[in-house]
Amino acid sequence: MALSLYSDKVMEHFRNPRNVGEIESPDGIGHVGNPVCGDIMELYIRVENGIITDAKFKTFGCGAAVATSSMVTELVRGKSIEDALGISNRAVAEALDGLPPIKMHCSALAEEALKSAIEDYLTKSRREKDSGSEQTA
Repeated sequence: MALSLYSDKVMEHFRNPRNVGEIESPDGIGHVGNPVCGDIMELYIRVENGIITDAKFKTFGCGAAVATSSMVTELVRGKSIEDALGISNRAVAEALDGLPPIKMHCSALAEEALKSAIEDYLTKSRREKDSGSEQTA
């Protein structure tokens, strides 16, 4: 009976999630969790010339958490860092044809995981840039 709360697209991404796993030597990793519901997400990104070329995830959580993780990896591929930062939890939920209000926190976790992975990438990029400029000085 509870399955009727979810759209066909949510169920499809839950049953057949896209981009599950880790990226070897990722450019950015996002780790987020919700202590209330227990969902944990890890999102890995590969960035080339400012474009996210690959994204994978590992999620421990409910069906909506798996579906939102799967969808955010689909939405982010091929996007610039700037465009990827504009992906909101609402965009993730809309791409899944909606989520029950009680499960909107899952789309918020997906957004947070993406932003965490991008922040990790930007931090690493700054460090590499700084260490490169120190070596040339």
